[in-house]
Amino acid sequence: MRKIMTILAFLTAITGGAAFADDDCFVPMANWQPREAVARLAAEQGWTVRRIKIDDGCYEIDGRNADGRAIEAKIHPGTLQILEVEFDDDEHDKERKEPEND
Repeated sequence: MRKIMTILAFLTAITGGAAFADDDCFVPMANWQPREAVARLAAEQGWTVRRIKIDDGCYEIDGRNADGRAIEAKIHPGTLQILEVEFDDDEHDKERKEPEND
């Protein structure tokens, strides 16, 4: 019984880790495109860049799209493929900016 539990725990750890691997970029640094190329990609998309950082082995752009909406974009460091673009919740931002009425 103990051997079965150990095997199940091991399999759970392996499959649980694989589920998160899709969010990461595994590219040797020698194969990365330079930050300037990421900035050019953003300009081609009509984005205004506030910050380019590295997160989970991928480039991440924090900025605004052509409509002025706040975005976070995850970029593959080797191919510069846009992997994901997240938009901030406009209603949530609006609620934070409005003063409270007493």
